[in-house]
Amino acid sequence: MTTPTPHTGDAFWVFGYGSLMWNPGFTALAAEPAVLAGYHRSFCIYSTHYRGTPERPGLVLGLAPGGECPGVAFRVAGEQAPLVRDYLRERELCGYAYVEATLPVRLRDGQAVTAYTFVADPAHRQYAGDLGVEASAAIIMEAVGRNGLNRDYLINTVRELEAHGVVEPPLHALLEEVWRRTGEVEAGQGI
Repeated sequence: MTTPTPHTGDAFWVFGYGSLMWNPGFTALAAEPAVLAGYHRSFCIYSTHYRGTPERPGLVLGLAPGGECPGVAFRVAGEQAPLVRDYLRERELCGYAYVEATLPVRLRDGQAVTAYTFVADPAHRQYAGDLGVEASAAIIMEAVGRNGLNRDYLINTVRELEAHGVVEPPLHALLEEVWRRTGEVEAGQGI
């Protein structure tokens, strides 16, 4: 599949909505709050690498159809586009249920740009769909992968969104359930 290069002038834009927001892994000329219409952020993908294992998968974020998703748009120098795209393909397409996409996002100043991102693939075996707060929290509480605790991924996402003035009730409800379960674990035998 050939993906068109998303350019605005000489810039390549990348839209981050999960760990890319706080850990892009590439150099950007700018990082600006942005909103993607037509998709929402959802813990809908099983992670067997970064935040879980094949034996105990975690959950990570994907873009699911409907609504809108606040995130961060990274402006990358045009000449760096091939390197950044290759890096992101290696990072995001390592067995996960993502599909590359170039989609319009709206920057804070109202400017519309086309950004490279990854949307959830419901046909993929690692697509979890909407599991609900309790089932998602149970998975997130138990999962650990190459990049650490699954719950840290949730915490970092919520903190990054709050730093941009975004409060997302579904993520806060999930975080509250994880904290409740953490308290129950600490009251028992510990973590």
